[in-house]
Amino acid sequence: MRKLLSLLIITAFLSHASVVAQSGNSIWKTLAKITYKKEYDELMGFKIDIPVFSDAIKNLEGKEVEVKGYIIPVEGYKSHNEFIFSAFPYNMCFFCGGAGPETVMEVVSTDPVKYTAEQIVLKGKLTLNADDINRLMFQLTEAKLIED
Repeated sequence: MRKLLSLLIITAFLSHASVVAQSGNSIWKTLAKITYKKEYDELMGFKIDIPVFSDAIKNLEGKEVEVKGYIIPVEGYKSHNEFIFSAFPYNMCFFCGGAGPETVMEVVSTDPVKYTAEQIVLKGKLTLNADDINRLMFQLTEAKLIED
């Protein structure tokens, strides 16, 4: 009985730790757990999709996470400190391919990140956005490039 109880406590701890400290590609799987509701937008004059974040996503807000993905060269982001980051390469990303909006995030990094078409890993604080339709749903702030 004690062994079973110990195993349950360890399992509960490990499952909680994995939610708080997700890294790499697993974060994209969690961010995909999103639904949408339609709401009328006065400014736009029609109904728009408003993201509804799952509890798993809400638990990551404000936490430091590692994200593996690709820099998307988008006009309007003038520096290497501000850019769009995607779970998929450029030709498959939300802006160019068939992926959904949950597969991209805005990044603001502490140091410039040089553009590469290769996959990289960033670490930063995750912020959620369900209110500003001019911004992406996810932002990674205070981001730093993780060297391999």
